[in-house]
Amino acid sequence: MRVQITIGEQHFQATLDDSAASRDLAARLPLTVEMSDHGGVEKTGRLPSPLSLDGQPAGADPDVGDVGYYAPANDLVLYYGDQSYYDGIVVLGRMHDDAAERIAAMEGSITVQLQR
Repeated sequence: MRVQITIGEQHFQATLDDSAASRDLAARLPLTVEMSDHGGVEKTGRLPSPLSLDGQPAGADPDVGDVGYYAPANDLVLYYGDQSYYDGIVVLGRMHDDAAERIAAMEGSITVQLQR
């Protein structure tokens, strides 16, 4: 499923995987998430409620440009840098084109709108 990510005046496209967690996120759209920088590799922001983890592995090693979910903190994650394997990470999908580079250039907190 394709989704649109809007941050200020910038628009990005992403494709969500076919997983229980991704379908759960898609069912909640449209959604606005306040996100902040975390570790210089990702923007993270708390979701209103947890996503389904049915069929998900214990963790993942996300790639630059992935859209993820960090289950222990109930956070949506946009990866713009290299994050190694970590328990609790679920990869939900992937941003298109140069989205990760553009998000990496955004300093501080951001407001992210996701919609179909």
